[in-house]
Amino acid sequence: MSLDGPKDVEPRIIPRDAHRVSRADISDNALKVLYRLRKAGYQAYMVGGGVRDLSLGREPKDFDVATDARPEEVRGLFRNCRLIGRRFRLAHVHFGPEIIEVATFRAMHDPDQDDLQGDVVYEKGRIVRDNVYGTLSEDALRRDFTVNSLYYNIDDFSVVDHAGGMDDLHAGVIRLIGDPHERFQEDPVRMLRAVRFALKLGFRIHPDTARPIPELAPTLADMPAARLFDEVLKLFLSGMALESFEMLRHFSLFDPLLPVTSEALKEDGDESWVPFLAAALRSTDERVGADKPVTPAFLFAALLWPAVRKRERELRAAGEQPAPAIQQAGSEVQSAQQSRIALPKRFSIPMREIWSLQARLERRGARRAQRLMRHPRFRAAYDFLELRAGSGDAPSELVQWWRQLQQDSPHSPAAKQQGKSGEENGGATASADEKEANKPRRGSRRRGKRGGAKGRSKVSEEG
Repeated sequence: MSLDGPKDVEPRIIPRDAHRVSRADISDNALKVLYRLRKAGYQAYMVGGGVRDLSLGREPKDFDVATDARPEEVRGLFRNCRLIGRRFRLAHVHFGPEIIEVATFRAMHDPDQDDLQGDVVYEKGRIVRDNVYGTLSEDALRRDFTVNSLYYNIDDFSVVDHAGGMDDLHAGVIRLIGDPHERFQEDPVRMLRAVRFALKLGFRIHPDTARPIPELAPTLADMPAARLFDEVLKLFLSGMALESFEMLRHFSLFDPLLPVTSEALKEDGDESWVPFLAAALRSTDERVGADKPVTPAFLFAALLWPAVRKRERELRAAGEQPAPAIQQAGSEVQSAQQSRIALPKRFSIPMREIWSLQARLERRGARRAQRLMRHPRFRAAYDFLELRAGSGDAPSELVQWWRQLQQDSPHSPAAKQQGKSGEENGGATASADEKEANKPRRGSRRRGKRGGAKGRSKVSEEG
């Protein structure tokens, strides 16, 4: 972001009696961090989503802190602190399962100038590392959206607004700070965040912010695949998956995220696959709304199915048998998609099992069916078959046959497993999928310690 305009601007100070943010609604651990930083002589503000949500009368998901203390200085104040990140150096202060994220004020900077207060690295207009430290006003103006640029001052309980965020909150507007074209080029993921915040808050995206999105949507293809996986989960597991799908397509953002699916939709026509995807996403929203478990394995199995089905038909037309055809199609589609959105094995393995079981579900026979119902992924595969039948991609009588068989066998292993894990409608828990993915395969000699990250990690967000 260029250094246009003054570095220090006069903010609007909103006094305690003119806003809705109260210490009573702030995490005790966040207050501990704020007060300890102030006691040590540093500036300290609650910032971003916590201030935004409390100002709207919502319950925040987390509480972030901004300070003029450097990450190493924050770590010196808290023994329970870890420094993370390369692109943005952050301090995470751990209180059991809760993490308070502490970010040092960052500055606006010119890509053509060096800065001794930190380091910044650009690639093709994108910021790939940004640790140039600055003042409170600079930090406020380099954040992404105005509604995420509100600071709660623990000293006098006021809200500090440098960018007109409070007015945009009242107007229900998502607006980028600065030039939208330039800001989206710095970090293309901001386009996905604009969609997510608009849906989450029920706001509209300001026309100036929305205008360059379709043009810049292809730049998402250059983003790290792991980061896009996190962002897509936030969109589709928010309880508004169907609305997210529709808005992503409206802004041409779906194509760079799931290019293989987008290609299949264009070739086969929306009428063929959009009803299937809409039904799958609507089911996901219903489960999220009912506080039932949802696994990304089932979600991505549905999102990628049009591409798998298209390739499977090509293979079968070339003479391949159904089961090998769907297995090869699944392997090719996953491989092609992995460069855009990186699915961890604990999700990609059960996703492909759901696909491969579709061919086995086509073969009827009492003895074979009883064996298949004992498969750990049977219930998810059956629910997937129901979705397919609902959009005309599978015979409805096949679904009825399997439904009747399960009703006639209430004490089958599959029914018992369903009662234990609640996997109905593809809602297998992530922990179950992870156990299955990590299970030693027959004949494997691999032995050793099972590793894993301790504690809960948090995806870093600007604001």
